[in-house]
Parts: sequence; C-alpha cells; structure tokens
Amino acid sequence: MYVGRDMTELSMIPKTDWKKEELAFFHHSLQQIMPYLNSEGVTIHREIIKEIEQRGGLHRNEADWTHGTRISYD
Repeated sequence: MYVGRDMTELSMIPKTDWKKEELAFFHHSLQQIMPYLNSEGVTIHREIIKEIEQRGGLHRNEADWTHGTRISYD
C-alpha cells in the first residue's frame, strides 16, 4: 500500500520536488488507467514520464540484503 502524499498535494509542487517513490507509484497508477484518462490526465502522466527520464529512469544500481534493484513504493 502506498503511504505518502496524495495527488492533491503533489499537484501543487513541481515534479522536480517529487520523491522517486511518488513518481513510480503515480506512473504505475496512471499507466494502468491510461485508456480512461482525459487530456489533463494524459498531460500529467507525460510530465511524470518526462521527470523520470530526466532523472535517468527508475532503477537502483545495486541490490543489497534489504533492497532489490527495483524501486518499491509500498
């Protein structure tokens, strides 16, 4: 379960100030409902994708005993 700021709060701050877990969660959520998004939703999703790309993607370079190589937003 995602525990963090909701879209109402995040919409008031620039995507550059979002945490990587927030970007990952909302990217995944919007990707799942993409066929049902209106133009505003599509624009928000594109901005999230653009921010993820500017940060170099959503990977961890190394795994350790407590973390895998994927970002977890749970």
